[in-house]
Amino acid sequence: MSWSRKLLVFPPGYAERREQNRRIWYVLLFSFVFALVVSPWLRYKMLSLLDYPLHYKEYKQFGIRIPHGYRVHGIDVSRYQSKVDWSRVKKMQVDGIRITFAFIKATEGSWMEDPQFDDNWENARGAGIIRGAYHYFLPNVSPKDQAAKFVKTVRLRSGDLPPVVDVEETKGMNKAQIQRYTKEFLALIEKYYKIRPILYTNKDFYKRFFADNEDFKGYRFWIAHYYVTDFDMPDDQKWHFWQHSDRGNVNGINEQVDFNVFNGDSAELRALCVP
Repeated sequence: MSWSRKLLVFPPGYAERREQNRRIWYVLLFSFVFALVVSPWLRYKMLSLLDYPLHYKEYKQFGIRIPHGYRVHGIDVSRYQSKVDWSRVKKMQVDGIRITFAFIKATEGSWMEDPQFDDNWENARGAGIIRGAYHYFLPNVSPKDQAAKFVKTVRLRSGDLPPVVDVEETKGMNKAQIQRYTKEFLALIEKYYKIRPILYTNKDFYKRFFADNEDFKGYRFWIAHYYVTDFDMPDDQKWHFWQHSDRGNVNGINEQVDFNVFNGDSAELRALCVP
């Protein structure tokens, strides 16, 4: 048995056109890669497109008990929540409850900026969520150096919540030192931003270090006290924000997140903000 073969015959100029097309594709690919390198905006858009359908969870409920009687709800985030899709956070609503505000970690000590801060700070506001920035305070580090780090990192705009100092560790300091250094940091921040800061701590820390000091009576307090349906501050001190859970679920955030309520209505919340 004999086999016959037919040789493929290409039209004239085929090899040249093929090489030309290949060069065009190389140029387009190189141009796209170059644009990604030089354009942060394009990189963000590409990452958003990739993240949106693949990496964000949807929740039917918030996954926690929401305290009754509060109309304004919020969350707080840091690098531990990784990348957040703020538009999906804003859109989530369960029984009329939605996320209105968010506190965002900016800095810690005198040297660290939260790696997710810039992304969270811009995109929370872009999604229509009232934003606030907080600093994780270390009592054994110079308050002046810590304040310098915070103001270098955080630029407040009209409609932002006042800056927050988070004080929840002693780091070996005694009560008098914690009070003095916290007050110094608060004064430096207030002088720079021209608005009185918010003081965050947990209920026990407040009772131990701040409740009996008149220097702190004029500050707005954001208090952490988990897994209860309601609570009162010692000595009839008014609280403004209550962090009631660290196990909430929100669309657009893959990790569990802290939940908060504001002790007032939306108009009162906006009245607290930077004019």
